Amino acid sequence: MAGDEAATSDAAAAETRALPPLTDHDFKIYNRMADRMEQFHNYFRQTWTLLWTAATTSRRPQNLTQKQFLHEAISFARHLSAHHGIEEAHVFPLLATRMPEFDARRGSLVKQHEQIHKGLEEFESYVKECHAGRDEFEMGVLKEKMEGWGGVLWEHLDDEVRMLGAERMRAVWSKEEMMRMPM
Repeated sequence: MAGDEAATSDAAAAETRALPPLTDHDFKIYNRMADRMEQFHNYFRQTWTLLWTAATTSRRPQNLTQKQFLHEAISFARHLSAHHGIEEAHVFPLLATRMPEFDARRGSLVKQHEQIHKGLEEFESYVKECHAGRDEFEMGVLKEKMEGWGGVLWEHLDDEVRMLGAERMRAVWSKEEMMRMPM
């Protein structure tokens, strides 16, 4: 299965090398999904960095009360879960018809979602309990709740945008198909 994905990616890379350069206009068409995904992912990177910096320095940002900080953490978890849900329901099935990385059963990007959500669920549960006053909030515990899945999250954010990049997309989709893609 992993070999199939590598073979498909290698074939796409070979096709890309044989294609003529894209015009600026065509590049924008083929890169549209990557650009849009990068916008979403930058929010996740920014918020993760805010939370992680606080957790590793044991100091929350001065402009946020503890309640506001916990609200940021809850919003981050909810937005990431919703983002992945939308991708898996509406975007990945279409892409998976030609790009195995997006396949619901074997795709590397879907497997990353699964790894992320194992940690994300514990993280979200903890910050919700603290926000509701049912648990004592500690930066050290927050750090523990983030450590196990942070690496795969950052890898995923980069991988997904790279897979949606213009050169990769034009190897498997026509310009007309790209213009009909969601996002």
